[in-house]
Amino acid sequence: MQGRFIRFLAAIVITAFFMVSCGSPNKEIAIYVAQDGNDDWLGDKDESNAMAYEGPVLSIQRAQELVREKLEEGTQEKAITVYIREGDYILPSPLTLTAADNGTAECPVTYRSYPGERVRIIGAQVISGWQKDADGVWTAKVPGATRGQMSFNQLFIGGERRIRARIPNDGYFMVDGPISKDPKAQFKYRGDDIKADWARQTGVEVIALQKWADFRMYIERIDSAKKIITLSRQCRPSNHENDARYWIENIREGLDNPGEWYLDTKTGTVSYIALPGENPNEKEAFMPYLTQLVRFEGKPEQGEYVENINLCDLEFLFSDWNIPSEGYADTQAAHTIPGVIFGEGAKSIRIENCTISHHGNYAVEFSRGCSNIQIVGCEMSDLGAGGVKIGECVTREDEREKTHHNTVTDNHIHDIGEVFSPACGVIIFRSGQNLIGHNHIHDTYYTGISNGWSWGYAETDTKENIIEFNHVHDIGRGMLSDMGGNYNLGLQPGTIIRNNYFHDISSYGYGGWGIYTDEGSTDILIENNVVHDTKSGGFHQHYGRENIIRNNIFVNAKQGQIIRTRMEEHISFTFERNIVYWTEGPLLGSNWKDDKYVLDYNCYFNTAGEPVMFKEWTFEEWQARGQDTHSVIADPMFTDPASHDYSLKAGSPAYDIGFLDIDLSTVGPRN
Repeated sequence: MQGRFIRFLAAIVITAFFMVSCGSPNKEIAIYVAQDGNDDWLGDKDESNAMAYEGPVLSIQRAQELVREKLEEGTQEKAITVYIREGDYILPSPLTLTAADNGTAECPVTYRSYPGERVRIIGAQVISGWQKDADGVWTAKVPGATRGQMSFNQLFIGGERRIRARIPNDGYFMVDGPISKDPKAQFKYRGDDIKADWARQTGVEVIALQKWADFRMYIERIDSAKKIITLSRQCRPSNHENDARYWIENIREGLDNPGEWYLDTKTGTVSYIALPGENPNEKEAFMPYLTQLVRFEGKPEQGEYVENINLCDLEFLFSDWNIPSEGYADTQAAHTIPGVIFGEGAKSIRIENCTISHHGNYAVEFSRGCSNIQIVGCEMSDLGAGGVKIGECVTREDEREKTHHNTVTDNHIHDIGEVFSPACGVIIFRSGQNLIGHNHIHDTYYTGISNGWSWGYAETDTKENIIEFNHVHDIGRGMLSDMGGNYNLGLQPGTIIRNNYFHDISSYGYGGWGIYTDEGSTDILIENNVVHDTKSGGFHQHYGRENIIRNNIFVNAKQGQIIRTRMEEHISFTFERNIVYWTEGPLLGSNWKDDKYVLDYNCYFNTAGEPVMFKEWTFEEWQARGQDTHSVIADPMFTDPASHDYSLKAGSPAYDIGFLDIDLSTVGPRN
C-alpha cells in the first residue's frame, strides 16, 4: 500500500506541474485511472492537491461514474479531467457518454492519457496458451466460442492484422458471366473453384467486387452439376458487373498459408499458421469482441445533446466487424458500416491526437444531429472500413437533427478498406458547413474524400463544405471502379475544393479520376489543386451544372485528361486558367458534341510532341466553335516535372493567361 501511495502522490505532483503550465490548477478537478487502481476508491484529490483518498480507480467506467457524481454536485465551474495512466484498458462494453456526462464550453470534461504515457483502450481479449501440432499449426482454445459468445472475425498478432483463411490465397476467382439480381444472388462458377461440401460448413462467406461496391454473403446451396452457387440474399441493383472477381473466406480448407487463421466455433478452437520464425505465445494475440469502443448518445429529437467532452492522446485499438445474418451488400462507400467512435445528438466534441487503429469498421462517425465536432491530429489506420463519416444518408426536416459545422483536420488516414474495400478516407453525406482540411489520406481501395449523397438535382443539406490543403494519394490501388481522389454528388452551393494535392489514383476498370463531379454535382468551385498520375482523367464530370474549375494543374492521366460524359441543356462547367500537361491519351474524353460548357484562358501541352486535338477538332477549329479563345498551347515551364515539382519558372506562358502560383508547402497535417 505504501508503494502505491508514493506512486500516486508522485502522479499528483507531476500533474500539478502540468496543470500550472497549462493553466491554474484551481480550474480543474482531476480524476485518475491506473492499472493498480481500485474501483472502490474515489480516485481524486482535494483542493490543496494533496491526496484525500486511497488512490486511483481501476476502470474508465468507474471514472465516468465519478465524473457524473462531480457534475451532480454542481462543479460546472471547474473543468473535469480524467487522467489515465499508462497501460492497456480492455473495455467490457463501449464507453457510452450521454447528457449526464456533459461539460460546458468553459469547463469541459476531458478523458486523456497522463502526460508522456501511452494508454491503449482495447475492445479485444488476449488469446494465450498456443500449442503447436504435428503439422506446424498453432491452436488455442477461445473461451466462450462454443457458446456463441466469442465468435470473432479478426485476429491481430503483434499489433498486425492476420488473414482470415481464404481461397484463393492470392488474387481472385472469376464469376462465369453475370450474378443474378433476384430473388437471391446466384452465379455460375468456373471449373472446380467451388466445392459442394462448402455449403455444409457454417459461416463460409463469398466476397465479390462489383464496380464500385462489394458484398459479403453466406452460401445457401451449391449445384455442382450445373456449377451454380446460390447465396443468402439479393444483390444491389445498381452495380452489377459481369465476370466479377470474388473469393471465399472463413473456410477450413483455406488455412494453408503463413499468416492465416481459422476459428472452429464447434470446438472453440482458433488455428493459426505462423509467419516464419514466429511464436504467437511470444507476441500479444488479440481477438476482438467489441465493434465500437465509444458512443456519444444524445437525443436530438428532444433537444438533448452530449456536449463539451474531449478525448485526447488516447489509443483506441482492436475491435471487430459484423454483418447481418442474411449477409451484406453495399450500395456505395460502405455507408452502412458504423464508426468505432460513434456519435449522434452530439455537440462540441473534440477528438484530438488519438490513434484509432486495427479495427473492422470506420474509425469515427458522427451521424444524426451533430455539430461543432472537431477531429484533429489523429492517426487512423489498418481499418476494416474507412476513416471518418459525417452526417446521414437522409435529409432531416427537424433542425435539431441536422448535422453541420464539423471539422476534420490534420489527420493521417491510411491503409483502410481491409474488410469493406469501398470505404472512403473521409465521407460527408447530407451535411453542410463542414471543413475537411490538411489531412493526409493514402492507401485506400476506393475514394479519398467523398462529398454529398444525392443523385440528381434535388435539394439537400450538402452545401458550403470546404475541402482544402489535403494530400490524397495511392487511391483505388486497382481494386474497384468509378472512384476518385475527390468524389462529389448533388447540389452543393458554396462548396469549395481548393489547394489539395491528388495523385496516383488507379481503378480496376473505368473511373480512376482525380477530381470527380458525379451525378448532379452543381455549384462547386474547384481551384488551386494539383492532380497528377491518374488512370482515367485528372477531372471528370458525369453530369452537373455550373461548376467552376479554375487555376488547377492536371498532369499525366493515362486515358484522357478532361472528361465530360452527359450533355444537358445548361452549362456543365466553366474550365478556365488551368494547366493541362500530358504524355499519352487524348486531351478531351467522352462527350463534347454540344457547346454547353465554357473553356478559356488555359495552357495545354503534350510532352510527346503530338498535335493537340480537341476531340476531332484542331485548336483553330475548336476556337472557331467559341472555346479556348484566349488559351495557349505551350510548355508551362514547370521547375522539375520529373520530380513532381510543378511550380513555374519565370517567364512561363501560363502567367500570360492569368494563372496564379499554387503553393503546396502547407498541404497535409500541420505539426
